[in-house]
Amino acid sequence: MKIFTAEQIYAADKFTIEKQQISSDLLMERAATQIFDWMHARLQGAKVKIHLFCGIGNNGGDGIALARHLQEAGYAISVYVVNYSETRSKDFLINLDRLKERKLWPDFIDSDCTFPEVGGDDIIVDAIFGIGLNRTPEEWVGKLIQYLNESAAFILSIDIPSGLFMAQAPINSEFVINANHVLSFQVPKLPFFLPETGIYVNQWEILDIGLDMEFLYQTVTPYQLIGKPEILPMYQPRLKFSHKGNYGHALIIGGSYGKIGAVNLASQACLTSGAGMVTAYVPECGYTPLQAAVPEIMVLTDDDDEKITDISFEIRPTAIGLGMGMGTNKSTEKAFEGFLKENKAPLVIDADGLNLLAGNPGLLKLLPPQSVLTPHPKELERLIGQWNDDFDKLDKIKAFSKEYDCILVVKGAHTMVSYENQGYINSTGNPGMATAGSGDVLAGIITGFMAQGYPPLQASVFSVYLHGLSGDLLAGEGGYESVTASKLIRGLGKAFTELFRRPEPEKGSQE
Repeated sequence: MKIFTAEQIYAADKFTIEKQQISSDLLMERAATQIFDWMHARLQGAKVKIHLFCGIGNNGGDGIALARHLQEAGYAISVYVVNYSETRSKDFLINLDRLKERKLWPDFIDSDCTFPEVGGDDIIVDAIFGIGLNRTPEEWVGKLIQYLNESAAFILSIDIPSGLFMAQAPINSEFVINANHVLSFQVPKLPFFLPETGIYVNQWEILDIGLDMEFLYQTVTPYQLIGKPEILPMYQPRLKFSHKGNYGHALIIGGSYGKIGAVNLASQACLTSGAGMVTAYVPECGYTPLQAAVPEIMVLTDDDDEKITDISFEIRPTAIGLGMGMGTNKSTEKAFEGFLKENKAPLVIDADGLNLLAGNPGLLKLLPPQSVLTPHPKELERLIGQWNDDFDKLDKIKAFSKEYDCILVVKGAHTMVSYENQGYINSTGNPGMATAGSGDVLAGIITGFMAQGYPPLQASVFSVYLHGLSGDLLAGEGGYESVTASKLIRGLGKAFTELFRRPEPEKGSQE
């Protein structure tokens, strides 16, 4: 699912209006009708007080139009116009007149007004600001937002929580609506998925308001939200008359004394993702543990017992995953540099491999094209430097990817895969996956897919989705706290199966 910028959404509105030969207020009416239908399906005429706080732009117009529908359905409502400017949008004024024709007069809230009383059992519809906001709200409007947040009422935001910007972090975090639910028109918004801005969005849903599908399909967006429809076409089915050699030979390099488990997890994940063969390269101390714990893999060892001091092998791997549990010892760093100078195989670098790159940036130029780097937030900061906010971070990620022709898998609540100008935001995963070894598993899965012949970008996107899906299935069975890295590997089979599971028909329906 594409994630459009504010400018692209405005262009989609304009294109739709011209192509469908409709008025802009009719498009607003579609939006209001969709919101009303969503609310009415859940409230079913319940005697609950609904407070609609509307700005004086198009987002406020949506709220004013919604108020008319709610009144006609018999809901108890109060409508407030947040009078933050003398300028009003045309469609806001049209809908305000329609509301007044029905003898429903809104209260106007100005800077010197007392805020209306809102009960903790009430519902607030937030339609103050939309996607066009580009400056911090005035102090008194910010105080109103704080007042609404503190009311304990359920807050439903239209399109985006008021006070949230589309392309920058909030300057004053207290002047942003904390939405319990957001109804987003046609497409999700990028701020929903970033750590600094996603905290204002508890849940969100998409409402289809009939924007032109040709425009939506043809427009190239900087980010995409990755779900099952995007993943399924990537899958490469296995042929009946095939053998392990058809699915690649992966090499996992890493480990040090006390951290052999990281290679264990990565190797098992690599196998379980479908690699035909897996070899682990570890210090001597890892030989017996790995041979005993993962009998399906082959093991090569360094001459040193506790750390990697030389990376040399005679096999010809189709993909290599490196860095998990490896440490950053000087002799390991030297071995890493020597390996990069000779290696031509597709490469996934994780954990201490990333730390070694950050400590010696010159090594980045030795990476094969489209190498995959899998940093968590602190490792990312070491690689690209500090950022001012999440949007600045995204810019730095793109610049880094372009400079070194690499793919960044930025791990987090919504893990993002970034290559050059494109970002792919994952829709699976949960807080239970914030557990030791989860990243080792992901690096192993990516290596496994690359070994099978998936292009690095595709392998990264597919792996992130499958990794998160495994976590979601596990959390559904035993809760967040019970998710472990080893269970994530065991859950990959169910995740694959879930990809191809057909929805069960509703009761009484016929297929």
